Amino acid sequence: MAQKVGSLFGGSLLVAGSCIGAGVLALPVLTGLAGFVPSLFTMTAAWAFMTATAFLLVEAGGWFQTPVNYLSMVGKTLGPVGKGAAWVLYLFLFYAALVAYIAGSSSVFSSFFGMPSWSAALFFVLLFSWVIYMGTRSVDLWNRCLMFGKIGSFIALAILGARHVDVRLLAESRPQHILAALPVLVFSFGWHNMIPSLTHYMKGDLRKVRLSILGGSLIAFAIYLIWEIVCLGIIPLDGPFGLKESLTKDREASQALAHILGSSWVSWFAQALAFFAILTSFLAQALSLVHFLADGFHKKKRAWDAVGIEGPEREHIGLCALALVPPLVLALVRPQLFFAALGFAGGICAVLLFGILPVCMVWVARYNYKLATSYRLPGGKISLCCIFVFALFIFCFQLANML
Repeated sequence: MAQKVGSLFGGSLLVAGSCIGAGVLALPVLTGLAGFVPSLFTMTAAWAFMTATAFLLVEAGGWFQTPVNYLSMVGKTLGPVGKGAAWVLYLFLFYAALVAYIAGSSSVFSSFFGMPSWSAALFFVLLFSWVIYMGTRSVDLWNRCLMFGKIGSFIALAILGARHVDVRLLAESRPQHILAALPVLVFSFGWHNMIPSLTHYMKGDLRKVRLSILGGSLIAFAIYLIWEIVCLGIIPLDGPFGLKESLTKDREASQALAHILGSSWVSWFAQALAFFAILTSFLAQALSLVHFLADGFHKKKRAWDAVGIEGPEREHIGLCALALVPPLVLALVRPQLFFAALGFAGGICAVLLFGILPVCMVWVARYNYKLATSYRLPGGKISLCCIFVFALFIFCFQLANML
């Protein structure tokens, strides 16, 4: 029996779910330096940029009769050199994201359980690496429960936090800091690795894929906007646990909210949101990295054959160690890497992978190879040049900050 074509609502939720993760915790601290109104413009620009580059990948997916992964798209148009560069960038993106999540988990766990940050990071990785080793089914079940917790915490936080919002704080504007959050915003709107799976889910219907991307990205935008209003309307710029101090001491927004509001339900739900956001992002990215490494090294899943009993397949334990040990070591050596790792992931890896490379792929396919597809991003060469210039600007801005 033929499978039913995926629904637009389901596709939109897939896109939104892959967006909303631990990056949301960094946004208020970084965007708050500029103020709410300037940060709204920056967030809109990041959303438009990432949506346009996603549509380029939808166009690229139309070159193939069946859904293929991102690396195959790059290899078809940019050759083995481009495919090798994409492979390395993917690896850096996964590792940078995991470093950020482990570093963020150390502060959240240490505040919850009163343990040192290094032991909290170690406890976090050792505990949940077992979930990853147990395989995709295990991660899926955990993720479902954690998603309910994340959504519930967010709704409660938005409702209860609204009465604490100070409109005067939202009216503050410092546009000279408007670019500070741009790399992390790019990372926070990163759902591009879902496009091949989404194309398969929609049975190759590129129109439904585009509508799912648009709907899911707008859901993510709305949630980010509500989170920004709550945080920037409560957390002041200066003072203890203000935005400036939180940035310099690598504290994410939920910790600042918890300190400013004291022992209230709002602070409790803020900490719960941080816990669920970091954990869902960590599980998804870590499992993706294990599968990415398994594909690169041509490794298959390990069953329990070695001990002579039948059982469900497990992930390769060596690949799990390769995926988790390097970011854990880096997070232990440099625990204050939450913002820096997210900035590197967004401003360097994500911009190159999902900004510059898609433009190059589509340019070569359209104007050199003359590949046909049922969808093209409007604007021709002008739109491709605008996307490329904007991506190059973000890349140079983040590189200058790092140097």
